Amino acid sequence: MPQAVSDFSSNAPEQIEHAAKTVGRSERRRKVFAAIYTGKKRIKTVPEISLVTGLSEKCVVEHGKKLSDNHVVSPIRVKGRRAYEKIDSIHTHKKRILALASSPQRLKAFPTKRNPSGRTAGHERVRIDLVIPRRKSQAKLITIDDIDSFSKVRPVPKNLPYTRMSESRFKNGIAKILGERGEFNDWGGENRDLSSTRVVISGKRHAVAFAFKGPGKTGRLTPGKMGKNGDQIQRLVLKCPADVFLAQYWGAMDDAVLEQLEKFANYKSYTEERPIFYGIIDGIDSTRIITAYPNAFRKRT
Repeated sequence: MPQAVSDFSSNAPEQIEHAAKTVGRSERRRKVFAAIYTGKKRIKTVPEISLVTGLSEKCVVEHGKKLSDNHVVSPIRVKGRRAYEKIDSIHTHKKRILALASSPQRLKAFPTKRNPSGRTAGHERVRIDLVIPRRKSQAKLITIDDIDSFSKVRPVPKNLPYTRMSESRFKNGIAKILGERGEFNDWGGENRDLSSTRVVISGKRHAVAFAFKGPGKTGRLTPGKMGKNGDQIQRLVLKCPADVFLAQYWGAMDDAVLEQLEKFANYKSYTEERPIFYGIIDGIDSTRIITAYPNAFRKRT
């Protein structure tokens, strides 16, 4: 059962999504919806809508009933004639509703409480808005210099040129620094590239999950380049049982990567009611790690 729009204030994303799905890609229903919500007149009769859209009155009634049954418009009578009244909360978001209704990809990527990250296809970039009360979130941004396990990095200068290295070689080097044994190979269904319970921050051990991107990716790293569906950050933070989440790349990283990490870390901290650490390791910090721990990254002879 769809929720009445009177509850819109607390469920705005869900109601926008519901309205967009109700309008759908039907050209006729989109015309009826647009006609009702266009202009200052609050109530439109079926003949008036028919005149504006060029649709028959029977067609207007058919699509108007679909909209009213799903609480997207309010059915009303004006001098015995069937009519439809705007709903203020829907009117405020009419342009977004029409845009989402016309694009299944955008509608699928639209964030709601049930789907806070949205989903993307290919390398499409998605804006994600998660509003978390900061007083209840215990998420904290950290850098490589804040991690005791990489303490040798601290005196290394920050103006070194990038050092390119294969993802597997860098990953196994990090594992050696943390005291993990063996090699860690990738597989298609993973949510993280490396996990460990041996990372130390402020003298305390934590579980960490890493996402690595090697030189196979070029240019500035964006969220769309992370994972087949651009959802690697979401899977890293929301699906891995860890306290610390770090994304690494051999070059420059777009601000959107850190922004997504922040939003998901805040969400995880808020919903699980515990401290969460997050951060990025860009090309400069990757080079500093390699410089500080050369033995860990040497090729095997």
